[in-house]
Amino acid sequence: MELPFYHIGELAALGAAFLWAVATVLFRRIGFEIPPLLLNLLKGLVSLLLVGPTLLLTQESHTPVEPAGWLLLLLSGVFGIGCGDTFFFASLNRIGEGRSVLIVETVAPLFATLFSMGFLYEFLPLQGFLGIAVTVAGVGWVLAERTTPSDGARRRAKRGILLGLAAAFFQAVGSVLSRAAFLHTEITPMWSTLIRLIGGNLFLLVFIPLRGQALFPRALMSLKIWTFILAATFFGTYLGILFQQISLKYTSAGIAQTLMGTSALFVLPFTLLRGERVSLRAVLGALVALCGIFLLFSLK
Repeated sequence: MELPFYHIGELAALGAAFLWAVATVLFRRIGFEIPPLLLNLLKGLVSLLLVGPTLLLTQESHTPVEPAGWLLLLLSGVFGIGCGDTFFFASLNRIGEGRSVLIVETVAPLFATLFSMGFLYEFLPLQGFLGIAVTVAGVGWVLAERTTPSDGARRRAKRGILLGLAAAFFQAVGSVLSRAAFLHTEITPMWSTLIRLIGGNLFLLVFIPLRGQALFPRALMSLKIWTFILAATFFGTYLGILFQQISLKYTSAGIAQTLMGTSALFVLPFTLLRGERVSLRAVLGALVALCGIFLLFSLK
């Protein structure tokens, strides 16, 4: 049975959530070998090599893009990809994919909702604010859990949590800017993906040398590292961002970011399969937070 048209955005958001969960597990495997800034740049450059030919194959290469669309999407790439993904990778290295994804994908919808209300005038009913309260309670319950015995480990965990919150903030900013581009221009999801990647990569190409980091560390000589980079980039960046842009074109930034927050649930099985401990508190907290998210946007 053919689905109603208005479900396209929601289904695309759920697809992006699953793809990002898969990519997150792969990125963590190489996160200790490649610094977060460089890892972010590498996956962005590989994605550009995939998006360009796709535009030619889909005959979208001659689609005109308004200047307003370029500006909004370049900024979206700088904040959402350049800053947001870098902070996420740094958080990933410190507290693992389970808690990192939980923080980012449950807090980012709250930021996106507030920004949408303030800048795009996408307002919420009273039920929406109840959803926010439930989500914050679920996330706070998980973050309050002490799982690190030593002072040094606790400091590392706190830093990882702060980095995750920063990632959530910048990813929400990127999503709202993308949503604004779709509201005010006729740009297609594939073109928006390309322009966002250009913005993020330009930012990283300028910022990485300023930090004094090498662009070609010894770890890049490993075929295994490149295998993980290519696989994670294909699923999480090329397909994931494309699905994200389709979602933002057909539904509001808050709803899109909310449904993409289900990555937190998709990651948990991968964590268990690898033999890592996932506490009952973390699982219940994730479920409470996600119940709040679905409550937030249960009314279309």
